[in-house]
Amino acid sequence: MLQIPPATVASAVDDPTPVGIAGALSRLIAEGTVAPGERLPTVRDLASTLGVSPGTVSAAWQALAGAGRIVTRGRAGSYVADVGDTRLAPHTRRLAGHVPTTKLDLSRGTPDPDLLPPLMRAFEHAAPHAATASYHDEPVLPRLARLLQERWPTTGHRITVVDGALDAIDRTLQQVARFGDRVVVEQPSFPPLLDLAAHLRLEVLPVPVDREGIVPAALTQALSRSPRALLMQPRAHNPTGVSTSPERIAALATAIRRSPAGRRMIVIEDDHSGEIARGELTSLAALLPEQVVHVRSFSKSHGPDLRIAALGGPAELIQAVEARRTLGPWWTPRLIQHALAELLTDGEAVASVARARATYAGRQRRFAEALRRAGAGEPLPADGINAWVPVDDERAAILQLATDGVRVAAGSAFYRDDRTITVDGRDRIRVTVGAIPGDVEAVAAAIAVASRARP
Repeated sequence: MLQIPPATVASAVDDPTPVGIAGALSRLIAEGTVAPGERLPTVRDLASTLGVSPGTVSAAWQALAGAGRIVTRGRAGSYVADVGDTRLAPHTRRLAGHVPTTKLDLSRGTPDPDLLPPLMRAFEHAAPHAATASYHDEPVLPRLARLLQERWPTTGHRITVVDGALDAIDRTLQQVARFGDRVVVEQPSFPPLLDLAAHLRLEVLPVPVDREGIVPAALTQALSRSPRALLMQPRAHNPTGVSTSPERIAALATAIRRSPAGRRMIVIEDDHSGEIARGELTSLAALLPEQVVHVRSFSKSHGPDLRIAALGGPAELIQAVEARRTLGPWWTPRLIQHALAELLTDGEAVASVARARATYAGRQRRFAEALRRAGAGEPLPADGINAWVPVDDERAAILQLATDGVRVAAGSAFYRDDRTITVDGRDRIRVTVGAIPGDVEAVAAAIAVASRARP
């Protein structure tokens, strides 16, 4: 195992502070000067070379470990992390994993476990009804189908259930798009969507998102290239937290109707935050029901491990998805369907989700207010659990926060080309505000300081 000479790191250090040292090594890793698996100099050796205290280097190492750039193995030393986990697609890989040294992980985009409704009662009520009579029963329990239809943005859609929102999008794209087809995707966008498009060999046409949703002029331009599908998040957009306004939905529908290619296109709406979003859903399904496939996930509201989402759209398309599933999972387990039906109707569970929705809204409000008071750039108006925070330098901000034991997601992971493209020229980080369990103001203050950090 190669060991990096102290002089190699020291020569890259302009600022011998914990953040400066961490930034220098981070740049060496990004440039390929040092490679995954190589052993770092000892804390004492590098401190001696730089003429700083061992505590200064130790703090830099802790920051890098918190950012996932290095791994520490006790007396065996510290090593450059191998981020090439081939189990995960490239964009998704940058969001994965929890770093043990992180005190507060705000990088994952997952709900606060303490705000999820209790599942035991729902499964106890579901268990007596969960025996499967036949492989050829309807894939959706009639009771659950009725509950979903009551919550659906349009009438006339056929609704089925699948194993999470990404499964719904994947199965829909496999029915409507073929090798080399173009798909319109919001920019920034949820990294697994970018990886999914790449896996299906689809060409991504990015369209920017502003404080009201997709920019209509950009969509019109993308439609000139005859895309087969549009992937959009109408509410609590990940990563920005933006919800599409009614006026913007109307403008997007007009753009689609006016374009011959638009009228042939399928729109896939991902309402991933569902019942924890405080804003009302504005959906193209209400205006273009025959062109829209709507996805409603229950992971953030009721539990990621339920792995269940509703998928609704034109009957012929949904039936094609159901037919393909008969050659795989066939149906989503009826035990889980029964449990979800209980969660959607049980008074205690409904109240629990309502409390979560109010709690997340309160955290978002206090976070935005604290950022403003601290003089940081104001994030876009955010619903759900994430906020999209402007920073002077993405890498410097991440490392600065890591020294405080806070982990956030790099904004560049949410772009097709791993480049943060913004109108103001600043980088971005995604902060899962919904996962802040305690003092939101203190975390916001730390992020405000990090937003001004320089490499």
